[in-house]
Amino acid sequence: MTSTHAFWLAGRQATGEATFDVTSPWDGRLVGRVGVPSDAQVEEAVAAAHAVRDEFAATPAHVRAAALDHVSKRLVERTEEIARLISAENGKPVKWARGEVGRAVSVFRFAAEEARRFNGGEAQRLDTDAGGQGRLALTRRFPKGVVLGIAPFNFPLNLCAHKIAPAIAAGAPIILKPAPATPLSGLVIGELLAETDLPAGSWSVLPVANDKMPALVRDERLPVISFTGSDKVGYAIMDSVPRKHLTLELGGNGAAVVLADWASDQDLDWAATRIATFSNYQGGQSCISVQRVVADAAVYDRLLPRIVAAVEAQVTGDPSDDTTDVGPLVSEDAAKRVESWVDEAVAAGAELLAGGKRDGASYAPTVLAGVPADVTISCEEVFGPVLTVQKVDGEAAAFAAVNESKYGLQAGVFTHDLQTAFRAHRALEVGGVVIGDVPSYRADQMPYGGVKQSGVGREGVRFAMDDYTYERVLVLTGLAI
Repeated sequence: MTSTHAFWLAGRQATGEATFDVTSPWDGRLVGRVGVPSDAQVEEAVAAAHAVRDEFAATPAHVRAAALDHVSKRLVERTEEIARLISAENGKPVKWARGEVGRAVSVFRFAAEEARRFNGGEAQRLDTDAGGQGRLALTRRFPKGVVLGIAPFNFPLNLCAHKIAPAIAAGAPIILKPAPATPLSGLVIGELLAETDLPAGSWSVLPVANDKMPALVRDERLPVISFTGSDKVGYAIMDSVPRKHLTLELGGNGAAVVLADWASDQDLDWAATRIATFSNYQGGQSCISVQRVVADAAVYDRLLPRIVAAVEAQVTGDPSDDTTDVGPLVSEDAAKRVESWVDEAVAAGAELLAGGKRDGASYAPTVLAGVPADVTISCEEVFGPVLTVQKVDGEAAAFAAVNESKYGLQAGVFTHDLQTAFRAHRALEVGGVVIGDVPSYRADQMPYGGVKQSGVGREGVRFAMDDYTYERVLVLTGLAI
């Protein structure tokens, strides 16, 4: 018999009348059975979070920091167990799952540090004009209210951490909805938060079905929404609640630009290895995975065979095996969608250089060249282990190719030239530019987010805390400044 995983309602364990099964995308086995909150239980969680918001905002920083430190330390202690859980429910190779746990450890640690120094206040003299004589302004930040965090399946632990940790650090109650395909990792965070002294009601982890979300999104007691997922869903949320504060991380189709000065054998080997690894890590199911390579004609012919060889060297198979690089996608339907996009591109004239085969939920690491600009895989986020390679003439053409996309999350530029790096930073319409590496690099403390249809707002602990709070000015009068 498989026991039912409880969810976390206002800081305590609870079970609902219904359950759903979480299965492995690799072999279909049952990973866990999860309780589903009833409508009444969801209402209880929202009401509790709304009621505790003033108390939680006033909670001493050391209390919130201690709770965050505790979660960070407990994640370290349970790293292998949690990595195996991520791998089982998500299909992520266990070596990448261990890395995800390590990142979540850092997120909670960073949040503890930020909780201790956030909201220190900034004093501003107002006697710069005569009417302000004897006056001083003090600015502090206060939570906007309860946060509704909606997390995706591809990083089922770390992207839950990126919702919960900044909210707690800022003193904002949070209701987290993990992805239906991968709720177990988020529920683990609930286990660890339950071991702390945070006020009851300040957090809940609710595995609510997607069709129940519109009502939660519209609830006026939840004024802040942090969503990571598809642009279609993200902009539907924005359209439904235009007066709420939204942080939307909506994905992209990341480009790696290889310029003419990145030309030695060592340079090209490094670029090919990084491109192959990060077009296929997490099964390509990362918003900043490499989907496009834009290579200068001066290096294209030497780079392309290196990329193909490095992609073909990726080890595919059982995600629980330490040697596996690429596991299955999250579902067979996801793999069928990727298959249809590749087939469409090949039918339109693209050259298939590697991969192109599906086996259940698994899709072979794939390289395409000569892909027409108007096919789906050129325009949309593939979210699978597929890479397109394009030849261009010169820096300006390369940067223009990056900017032709409707997305703008991150880009990588392989160049040794500092002036080129600064030109890329100015020219590329993305939220982040990585020099000398792929667009897939993310440090969890840096600002992370996009422009255009890649979303609005920024994650990264301190930057998310800014999004969850607002400035309030206190003016003191009659002071001898």
